[in-house]
Amino acid sequence: MSPYEFRLTDVGEGIAEAEIAAWYVAAGDRVEEDQPLVDVMTEKVTVAIGSPVSGVVLAIHGQVGQSVPVGSLLVELQIEGDEKTYAAPTSAAVVTENLLADHQQPSASPSTAAIAAVASRSPATHVPLASPSTRRRARELGIELESVPGTGPHGRITPVDFDNYLAQGSQATGNTLTKRTAVHETRIVGLRGKIAKKMLEATRRIPHFSYVEEFDLTELEGLRRELNAERSEQRPKLTLLPFFMRALVRLVPEFPQLNAHYDDGAGVLRSYEAVHIGIATQSDSGLLVPVIRHAETLDLWDCARELLRVTTAARRGRATREELSGSTLTLTSLGALGGIAATPIINHPEVAIIGPNKLTERAVVLNGAVVIRTMMNVSSSFDHRIVDGYIAARFVQRLRRLVERPALLFLHPA
Repeated sequence: MSPYEFRLTDVGEGIAEAEIAAWYVAAGDRVEEDQPLVDVMTEKVTVAIGSPVSGVVLAIHGQVGQSVPVGSLLVELQIEGDEKTYAAPTSAAVVTENLLADHQQPSASPSTAAIAAVASRSPATHVPLASPSTRRRARELGIELESVPGTGPHGRITPVDFDNYLAQGSQATGNTLTKRTAVHETRIVGLRGKIAKKMLEATRRIPHFSYVEEFDLTELEGLRRELNAERSEQRPKLTLLPFFMRALVRLVPEFPQLNAHYDDGAGVLRSYEAVHIGIATQSDSGLLVPVIRHAETLDLWDCARELLRVTTAARRGRATREELSGSTLTLTSLGALGGIAATPIINHPEVAIIGPNKLTERAVVLNGAVVIRTMMNVSSSFDHRIVDGYIAARFVQRLRRLVERPALLFLHPA
């Protein structure tokens, strides 16, 4: 009987190919149904694919970082109970044998042979089961996952297993200081590779210029705290971003060229009446930009609710392809880590990005007196092919007026 061929199916919405992000099995491994085989990534979504059957891995096809088209052969499996073929690794290759081809005594069953093969392999050939984030932590710390005991299903190394291993290592070595000489090489593939390509494309194709302005958010912070103190349990907690979202919605009719995509190949600027706000979000896999669609239809609380929903989905790796594409204008914020100023990179093919920085109390001169105010620098970047410096300055000053006087956000525009 021929091996069971497991092929890449369409894991997205009509995708043509996907990138192999991580392998969890190797030739000779015995797998159970639904056990993780491989992670593949399409656009910005990583999908864990489980085995459709129980059996023995005969061979895997494709390397981490390789893009493979839909329909490509990924894994060859010997289905459990079929005793005709099995795979056992050698030093050079994986050999497939027909156990009943000669007249000698039949060999052990495929499962037994595979288990013996796995046990006899050198540790270097075994691929431990672990999530991409755990693998990344191990690479960053220079730790071989083969040495970490796993307590999860099928020996999977959980984050708790990894933390326990680190704690044991710290206790064993104490506070001894040692020279560090190792150099670790990491292939930039998967989501990190796609982020690198997108950032390079954005900086190569877009002539950026940045503009930083100081905002006095004392009044806004007072209002935000009061609204949070009086909110019901059904309402989400307000951060600063929903206020900025409402301000952007108010400004788009006045500055339509900023809520736009520039197709430089066709020489066409597409300005949108709909406001789809991208929210730059850090996840374990890297930077993602989930999208809040039709922000013009959302009030302050709706903005906060949708902000929480899409960013949580992105951080947990559950955001859909649609939720990670289609933004017309992007907000990027590092919250308390925001620093004094930044030069954010525009989310191509958009033409503007707004970056609130760190909120801090500092002494300022107001009406001839030195007073303590809650201040923030807001950094913005613009595509200079589309947005002149004067227009950018006017836009930021109008944004500043709205958020410094938050009562204006609740008034209907004239």
